[in-house]
Amino acid sequence: MRRVREVLRLRTAGVGLNEIARRVGVAPSTVRLTLKRLASAGLGWPLPAEMTDSALEAVLFAAIGTKQGHRRHVEPDWSEIHRELKRKHVTLTMLWDEYIERHPDGYRYSRFCELYRGWASRLSVTMRQAHAGGDKLFVDYAGDTVPVTVDRLTGQVRAAQIFVAVLGASNFTYAEASWTQTLADWIGAHTRAFAALGGVPKLLVPDNTKVAVIKACLYEPQVNRTYAEMAAHYDTAILPARPHRPRDKAKVEVAVLIIERWLLGRLRHRRFYSLAELNAAIRELLRQLNDERRIRRLGVTRRRLFEELDRPNLNALPAEPYCFAEWRLRRVGVDYHVELEGHFYSVPYRFARSEVEVRLTPRAVEIFLKGQRIAAHLRASGNHHHTTVPEHMPSSHRRYADWTVERIRREASTIGPATAALCELILERRPHPEQGFRACLGIVRLVRPFGAERLEAAAMRAIEIGTLTYGSLRSILDNKLDRQTPPPPPANGVPLLHPNIRGPRYYH
Repeated sequence: MRRVREVLRLRTAGVGLNEIARRVGVAPSTVRLTLKRLASAGLGWPLPAEMTDSALEAVLFAAIGTKQGHRRHVEPDWSEIHRELKRKHVTLTMLWDEYIERHPDGYRYSRFCELYRGWASRLSVTMRQAHAGGDKLFVDYAGDTVPVTVDRLTGQVRAAQIFVAVLGASNFTYAEASWTQTLADWIGAHTRAFAALGGVPKLLVPDNTKVAVIKACLYEPQVNRTYAEMAAHYDTAILPARPHRPRDKAKVEVAVLIIERWLLGRLRHRRFYSLAELNAAIRELLRQLNDERRIRRLGVTRRRLFEELDRPNLNALPAEPYCFAEWRLRRVGVDYHVELEGHFYSVPYRFARSEVEVRLTPRAVEIFLKGQRIAAHLRASGNHHHTTVPEHMPSSHRRYADWTVERIRREASTIGPATAALCELILERRPHPEQGFRACLGIVRLVRPFGAERLEAAAMRAIEIGTLTYGSLRSILDNKLDRQTPPPPPANGVPLLHPNIRGPRYYH
């Protein structure tokens, strides 16, 4: 406007057009157009003292961007334009073409874009992120918790954590309560959120919490392996927010604030006695938030935006939901077993002392070496027992494992009644029969070097003197004490076993 005033002053002073253009620094055609607009507006020099630059601009350029003879235009529904831009492949040019088809005397394209950006800039004082339908799901935990009474007698209270997920395009919000923020609850909340949405977004945007991101990094964050496996199962990807950049996930930050005010504020006077009761109350308030409450400035509900923008673009759910699994790093012992939560699981013996990865699910245990699964077992309780597959054992151990208490009893009976009685006494006098297993196994195997006759005589002597151990029996055989004249056998051939009968050696 300073140049406009100078053009009018110089022209009134009788200066030529070319000279005015040279002095002002514009083209002669611009000078002619400016003088024409001043004449059309009926303005001359000097201009009125009360006329400001804004008023002068309004007088000279009021008709710019409109068709000749039309001063007023049909105002577009900017909230509808804003929603349509969230759809894939939709641009401002396309929307302006549709607007002009409906209103041929409407705004020109440049003015249309200018007015829309001016409207959109008033939605927030910060840069607004454009979110396509079905593109991103922002996830986080609320900072506040909800008290739940877990024991009505003592009044013991436990804090419930609130998981929050919100879609970028529609602001459709999901929330649920869980006891902890551990990996199991984190994964479970995701799977239930996908089920509630009826589909899967293209990207998951979590915070840099330890349950999701092992190592935060601006360029290559390391995502928890179970979390990444869950994302692969649902054919989606994980894009953690940048460290210390909360505006990267502004959607969920706002959703957390809304949840804390809309849900927690309304639940502050209620008392809950179970997690299921709390989640039922949360679901009812979420229904009101998503289905009934309109978004300010857009004038529609989250449910309507979800049905229009997000649902058509969500990926389909897989046939089966993700089964939660944890990964552990373990080293195989020298006995080719891996210890997990107080139980031992076998792997092929050739992998003894190797470092392996273990995948734990609620029902199964899978063991991997360099990405190859080498063993799989049903998950057992932590009872410090062993789960061993015979094929994992070396041949020598496999032969040993074939021996059981019942087989030892059978083998001892085939050698003779004294050997069977000795083994039975050893098994009975131990707190658990398995504790006498090795001693009996050694006794039965003595038949190979010494023969059944000598072993039977040695067993009879060991029972007589009360030395019920493998070492004593082996000593009797090595020292040939079994060849000494034995007492006359009982009439029925079975030795008489009684604690009060000590045998002839006791009286020597």
